[in-house]
Amino acid sequence: MPASAPAMTRILITGASSGLGAAFATAYAKKLGANAMLALCGRNEVALHRLADQLRSSFQSTCVVYPADVRDAGGMQAIANNFMVAHGTPHIIIANAGVSRGTLTEHVEDISAFRAVFETNVLGMVHTFQPFIEAMKLSRTLGEPAQLVGIASVAGIRGLPGSGAYSASKAAAITYLESLRIEMQQYNIPVTTIAPGYIRTPMTAVNTYRMPFLMDAETFATHALRAIAAHRRFTIIPWQMGLIARLMRLIPASVWDAIMKNAPHKARQTSE
Repeated sequence: MPASAPAMTRILITGASSGLGAAFATAYAKKLGANAMLALCGRNEVALHRLADQLRSSFQSTCVVYPADVRDAGGMQAIANNFMVAHGTPHIIIANAGVSRGTLTEHVEDISAFRAVFETNVLGMVHTFQPFIEAMKLSRTLGEPAQLVGIASVAGIRGLPGSGAYSASKAAAITYLESLRIEMQQYNIPVTTIAPGYIRTPMTAVNTYRMPFLMDAETFATHALRAIAAHRRFTIIPWQMGLIARLMRLIPASVWDAIMKNAPHKARQTSE
């Protein structure tokens, strides 16, 4: 009898319009080809359709597009319902959607920026995972793979001046993902936290300061896919930033304050 065709791997990615999300989608399409079923979620519908067309044409991957704002819990629930009815439970969910804003607490107008950053980077991750977890539990009992992946940041290791909202949101994301990982252990659902350093994306393109070990998004995605496949609990990419992060954790607060006192700030931005 002829061998059966490999089963499709169903992967849902938020923030897929550009940057890391688009790099993840492209890397999976390149790796899996026609065996990839990609759900591309993001706020830029035109960019999502453009990416989906490219992946279908270049790699014969199956792509579905979901215009989405992860801050909208009801919208994310509707996407989950639609995808699972049409295609089944995802095998991998990558909560990648994120925003970065320069913020200063003394400016009252920055409160809206703080809110937007936390709602996207933290609650958006919850809104992405929550609708799928019960179905993923069932999938695991049936022997299907299921994995949750959250994109944090090295910025969540220590507070950075001018980035109070972003640093705090990524610290919260790291801790949230650790809690979730422990909760999902009993269901044999791996949870992987990936903390990028400086990656060349539209988000970092606005930075005017030096970014050590700056890495292309495509290279980042290649390393990230390996970490996901290995079910890594926590990984920092690139590895050089991982070494720096270990040092950051060890530096006493007084020394950290002195080092960061005159560090460059990310430019403030209060509008979306």
